[in-house]
Amino acid sequence: MAPDRISHTLPGLTAPAEIVVDRWGVPHIYAASTYDAFRAQGFNAARDRLWQIDFWRRRGLGRLAEVFGPEHAERDRAARLFLYGGDMHREWLAYGSDTKRATTAFVEGVNAFVELTRQDPELLPAEFRELGYEPALWAPEDVARIRSHGLFYNVREEVARARTLRDLPADAEELRRRREPWRPVEIPEGLDLTAIPDDVLRVYDLATTAPVFAPPAPQDPQGDVLPEGSNNWVLAGSRTRSGRPLLANDPHRAAAALPGLRYIAHLNAPGFNVIGGGEPALPGISIGHNGRIAFGLTIFAIDQEDLYVYDTDPADPASYRYDGRWEPMRRVTDTIAVRDGDPVEVELLFTRHGPVVYQDPAKHTAFAVRAAWLEPGMAPYLGGMDYMRARNWDEFSAAMNRWGAPPENQVYADPSGRIAWQTGGLTPIRPNWDGTLPVPGDGRYEWAGFYDTDQLPGAVDPEAGFLATANEMNLPADYPPDRHITYDWYAPYRKHRIDEVLAQTTDATPQSMVALQSDFLSVPARRIVARLRELRTNVDGLDLLTGWDAVLAPDSAAAALFEVWYRRHLRPELLARALEPLVGEQAAATATRISPAEDQLADPRIDLQLIEDPDMFADVAEKTLPAAVAELEKLLGTDRNAWAWGKLHVARAQHPLKALLPNLSEDRLVTEPLPRGGSGDTVGSTAYGPNFVQSAGATFRVVVDVGEWDSSLAMNAPGQSGRLDDPHLTDLFAPWTRGEAFPLLYSRERIDAEAETVIELNPPA
Repeated sequence: MAPDRISHTLPGLTAPAEIVVDRWGVPHIYAASTYDAFRAQGFNAARDRLWQIDFWRRRGLGRLAEVFGPEHAERDRAARLFLYGGDMHREWLAYGSDTKRATTAFVEGVNAFVELTRQDPELLPAEFRELGYEPALWAPEDVARIRSHGLFYNVREEVARARTLRDLPADAEELRRRREPWRPVEIPEGLDLTAIPDDVLRVYDLATTAPVFAPPAPQDPQGDVLPEGSNNWVLAGSRTRSGRPLLANDPHRAAAALPGLRYIAHLNAPGFNVIGGGEPALPGISIGHNGRIAFGLTIFAIDQEDLYVYDTDPADPASYRYDGRWEPMRRVTDTIAVRDGDPVEVELLFTRHGPVVYQDPAKHTAFAVRAAWLEPGMAPYLGGMDYMRARNWDEFSAAMNRWGAPPENQVYADPSGRIAWQTGGLTPIRPNWDGTLPVPGDGRYEWAGFYDTDQLPGAVDPEAGFLATANEMNLPADYPPDRHITYDWYAPYRKHRIDEVLAQTTDATPQSMVALQSDFLSVPARRIVARLRELRTNVDGLDLLTGWDAVLAPDSAAAALFEVWYRRHLRPELLARALEPLVGEQAAATATRISPAEDQLADPRIDLQLIEDPDMFADVAEKTLPAAVAELEKLLGTDRNAWAWGKLHVARAQHPLKALLPNLSEDRLVTEPLPRGGSGDTVGSTAYGPNFVQSAGATFRVVVDVGEWDSSLAMNAPGQSGRLDDPHLTDLFAPWTRGEAFPLLYSRERIDAEAETVIELNPPA
């Protein structure tokens, strides 16, 4: 069947361009020049995701109240505190050499489609029509100034650690979060832990989290422990069936959004041919390949933030003590427009370190966040403008010198057979403290610049024939101990499983790597089940677990029992036992939460240490396993043959404005729940909260067949489109839950064979 054909005029084009949309909703853009390609990319991003990118812009610039009402004014003020406010000339120079020009072309494309909706209201997404407002026009600076949609480390950890040390004995901190490499906690000289309020980061959280438009319903996804991780790996030809390298990447972010976070696109112009995943509000591609190299990223948890604690002048709360004198805060007065209300005038305060997020005039204290991501060149993912056009490893590694945020493990492969890993991100040098606790802002604790990228770890062509990262502590054994990156890493279970599989692999294919991306074997479950098999007891539920393979399959009864037991019964009991000698029996029984960023107090790795005591573990299992069985019977019934993990653990995507759109049918705003396997501990990461609904994971996945590019595979859930009347809104949701993938086509011949729609773009007459 011939594809549908549509024609539009696109101002700024130097020659006709074309967007070929394949049957999976992926746009393949063909243009006469690089900047025409970026212009068409912006036009297409607005065509498919206009409401979403307009919403992101409003949230980032602090302009929600002008369309959603006065209850968002406080969030708008918080967002404006964390905008990049420096010199734009320095900002643009910090990225690739033509980033400003490419971003300007992209924004011109977005604005062209916005203007088109004003001429033809039928093109306007339903959200705007229902809520009675119009999409705004963009400026190129908007893309660079907005920083609050990135991934941030580690001011929340600083505060959580400070609260633990404030409220519990120091040994409790080792239970809350293991420090890697290990070193004792040192409270910075002059820091008064009691001066740090529990809600000191409330403004910071408003700036860096998405708004909620209705109270959460029981079925809505809820947060899990540190859910935003990622997996990536790259294999040399010696480990693949074809003899060509393979690169796999599945970044983990919120999994409940409709539309989703990622967007796959293909940009093709003379000398420029890149395809893969990015974010729809940004020009370019951050994960994929360009026909010469392949690249993929995961979080490398660089400590890029600090909380500064100030003594303020009793006579002037807007002055703080620095270097033995009172220094005035910088004041900025701004006005927030409010829908159906009077404008709100707000005051933004800044110290030399950053935005002021909390003041207590009664105690004469103030708090500010210093963030590397507020430095020039730190807009999330915009630093990829050069590396996505690199032609070889030398050009790619040189481009990584410009990478700032978020901090990343980049993996690389090319058809010559080279594979590599390079970390990147702006890394502060802290000469006299380790960054793990807040510090006084009086001048004693200052950054001394930043490390160069060549001072960060990496590797090329390892003897093992593969490289993998999964947000674990991956500093080499000989890495200089005084070169501080962070002490707060993710648990290593996903990495252990990836290494285990890849070390045994000699005939990898794109399909087998897609399967590994949805691998549901739980390393913690395997170790705990092995300990269960050593018990001499007939406790209820034991037989179901001891005969289990530790795979959290959606149809597994044992997986359902294990997850309910492990997270709701075993871990809290182990935590209480570990805390009891520190705080006493009564306090230990109730100490289930200290850090607001964590579901449980204890580092999950502590559990696997505690179960090594056979007597203690036997006693805990006999107490908690029957309680888990009883809870599961309430959740799934008494017929154990009908138990299945996927009956509890489901995925469900929902539009953030569902509560505000009562005139639209629910099936356009929320997907049906579908069964999921896995957990936050498995390679196929499916983190979930108290209601078992998946809250985070890899909605975007890609496996690149390096050199045989048409054989690459991808997935992007719930679908490519953000238009509520488009079949591609949720067409990939069910295949995603089943661990499937579709061809990421690259050659024009293959693309044309799968074309669904062709959009012709013409310059103005």
